[in-house]
Amino acid sequence: MITQKTLSLADAKAIAAAGSAKAQAEGWNVVIAILDVGGHLLYLERADGTQLGSVTVAQEKAKTALLFKRPTKVFEDAVLGGKVHMLSLPLATKVEGGIPLVKDGEIVGSIGVSGVLSSQDGQVAAAGQAALEAL
Repeated sequence: MITQKTLSLADAKAIAAAGSAKAQAEGWNVVIAILDVGGHLLYLERADGTQLGSVTVAQEKAKTALLFKRPTKVFEDAVLGGKVHMLSLPLATKVEGGIPLVKDGEIVGSIGVSGVLSSQDGQVAAAGQAALEAL
């Protein structure tokens, strides 16, 4: 049998709080979605004024990062670099803002952020990821 680490609710809240602090410091309204290692929504936070569509987009970015074990920025960069065949890749949101969450070399969940420019979403997600390293 395999034992697999996953995020706790307390972990998810701490990660989201770090991302939210970054977003608030920059004046950005975002949705932050945290998924557990199984791809299930563990925690979601939508800042006041964030467009409703970002609720789904944040979750899809987090799911892409988890399923493919890489940041969604990789897919965005590939498409922007002319690899248009990447647009047909199923279950992949090709916009920056999703990052797999890694602790002690294992993926334990993922974070997805949506609400501002994709590069800004990526900064918020990175702030959440950095908080995991401190847990």
